[in-house]
Amino acid sequence: MSPAAVYALLLAAIVLEVIGTTALQLSQQLTRFWPSVLLVACYTTSFYILSLTLKVIPVGIAYAIWSALGIVLISAVGLVCFKQRLDVPAMIGLALIIAGVVVVNLFSKSISH
Repeated sequence: MSPAAVYALLLAAIVLEVIGTTALQLSQQLTRFWPSVLLVACYTTSFYILSLTLKVIPVGIAYAIWSALGIVLISAVGLVCFKQRLDVPAMIGLALIIAGVVVVNLFSKSISH
């Protein structure tokens, strides 16, 4: 599998995790049926796709990218869809998460480029 294909799979896993987390918010503590179904389907598929990327990317690196980008994206969804504002320390923290992922991807010898 090419590196581009692996990263495309990882991105798909991240997007499904963000959709699942959005459905978690919409499920109102799992009391609404369809958002709860979407949550389970997205999380299950996301973890399955994440597992496929582990054939090529080390688990620590894949999970770091998956969780970091998921945090940033769900924060954006929270801002846009749920009007959840972030304060300056939260935005600085998210910027540091992004910087960490960039450093890992650009400079780590643990992953194939």
